[in-house]
Amino acid sequence: MKRLLPHPLITLSLILMWLLLTSFSVGQLLLGTIVALFAGWAFGAIEPEGPKLKKPWKVVRLFFIVGYDIAKSNVDVAKVILRKPLTGPEGPGFLTVPLRMRDPAPLAILSLIVTATPGSVWINYDPDTGELLLHVLERGGIDWHALIRDRYEAALMEIFA
Repeated sequence: MKRLLPHPLITLSLILMWLLLTSFSVGQLLLGTIVALFAGWAFGAIEPEGPKLKKPWKVVRLFFIVGYDIAKSNVDVAKVILRKPLTGPEGPGFLTVPLRMRDPAPLAILSLIVTATPGSVWINYDPDTGELLLHVLERGGIDWHALIRDRYEAALMEIFA
């Protein structure tokens, strides 16, 4: 089955996207399925072996942690915007956070988490030193090192162990 459908979610997503972007008919369904199957096979041919989840049930916990943090950050950013802007060491700026992870898959997920959370942006990662460069809206009041390393990086290291 893996040989016929190397990436079933990608194939199904492409079929659904095809049908959403065209008119729904049997011909479009057939054509979209053929295109999606070839795309899935092509993707399977170029994709290296992906990362293995060691503890996939921890993904649900991380999902809720990130969801909570995004909601909380939205409120915090609104407060920063509505009050007098911070300047100096409390205001916006760049921070470096040393990371223990080196695997590209969890680093990519961490970059999505950091960038999806309002008030922070992933700027750069140096693979030689393992340092992450962040831009944050508010440097005071939040221990960014602890937030990134203890809350997100630790969870990702558990998931991908």
